[in-house]
Amino acid sequence: MRALHSGLALRLIWRERLVSRADLARRTGMSRSSMSAIVEDLLATGLVRETGTGDSSGGRRPILLGFQDDAHAICGVDLGATHVAVALTDLRIGVKAWRSEAHPVRDDPEGALDLMCRLVQEVLTEAGVSAQRLVGIGVAVPSPVSPADPESLSPLLVPRWRGHSPVRRLQAAFGVSAVMDNDANLGALAEQWWGAGQDGRDLAYVKIGTGVGAGLIIQGDIHRGATGVAGEIGHIPVDPAAGPCVCGLRGCLNLTVGSQALVDRVRNLRKTDERSVLPSRGLTVGRIVEGAFEGDALARSVIETAAGHLAIAVAALVNLLNPATIVFGGGLTRAGEMLLRPLRAHLGGRSPSASVTQTALAISSLGVEGIARGAATLVLRAALDDPNVFPSLRGAGTAVPSVTP
Repeated sequence: MRALHSGLALRLIWRERLVSRADLARRTGMSRSSMSAIVEDLLATGLVRETGTGDSSGGRRPILLGFQDDAHAICGVDLGATHVAVALTDLRIGVKAWRSEAHPVRDDPEGALDLMCRLVQEVLTEAGVSAQRLVGIGVAVPSPVSPADPESLSPLLVPRWRGHSPVRRLQAAFGVSAVMDNDANLGALAEQWWGAGQDGRDLAYVKIGTGVGAGLIIQGDIHRGATGVAGEIGHIPVDPAAGPCVCGLRGCLNLTVGSQALVDRVRNLRKTDERSVLPSRGLTVGRIVEGAFEGDALARSVIETAAGHLAIAVAALVNLLNPATIVFGGGLTRAGEMLLRPLRAHLGGRSPSASVTQTALAISSLGVEGIARGAATLVLRAALDDPNVFPSLRGAGTAVPSVTP
């Protein structure tokens, strides 16, 4: 019972940033003497310290307690389809060090794992943090993660990753707990804690990159589904002419809105559109967006077409789940209103007007670090639920603790 109360007190101190012993006792329903004993234990861990005095309500000015965001660190890893990125964060998920490199992650698992470990070591070295100070490492992957096998990627969607596990590699390399989830799920978690979803309402996060996926927050928690594939909207068929998908279906959204599909569409149209200034070689989604802002009609047309295909899947989210907010992330979202404006127009013909007008559509403000911060948040959330995950609260000689998403 004391451990439960200690965890509750720690979560309150983290959330409130500054709070007195009396306030903690009042809000937890504990006696002041019991809370004082718990606070003394927390002070000894280094996670909490006395930070000054607050305003008096008639008696002695209370001593305020503050959570120490730099007491330990967390690593968040973003294994994208074509890149590896690593953020080292404090306990408020503020980024202390960052590394990102392009890599064919889907096709080269061994190389991706080696790069991941190298980048983790680089951010630790840059920040002067030892692995022993890590609460844990969170990993975002471009694949569903089954609750029955939480250390592996989907053999159907990323077959070359069969037998390769980021979790096992990180635990072996750094001796700390690692936990893994789908990248869109962790994008949604980042938005819930630090972005557009901080009001606590239900939301969906749609990641548009090499493929398209959605992370779902329902009643405050990630909804993964029975086998971890909830939110795989990239495999909703939207255009049979787009051909076969790796999942076995035809015309999936990934084949019309994914980054390679956008680049291929521009190249095909560029052959008959001499007015466009977009290059045929070295073309990227970022360059397409830049061209659209520069007034290139072809680039704008491709973005509008993508918005129409995207609207089919987004309408399904609106009609089935009625989220309060849908946040969009990924390279194409740099187009901002050039993407959202036609998306809203297409949604108007696919969803009841009340549903569309009551759902806020927003571009993520978390930038390229968002997914990695979501991965780190997965570890932080587990630690706040079970403070024994924090290094300073682990028993001496304890094995690598488990972090459950």
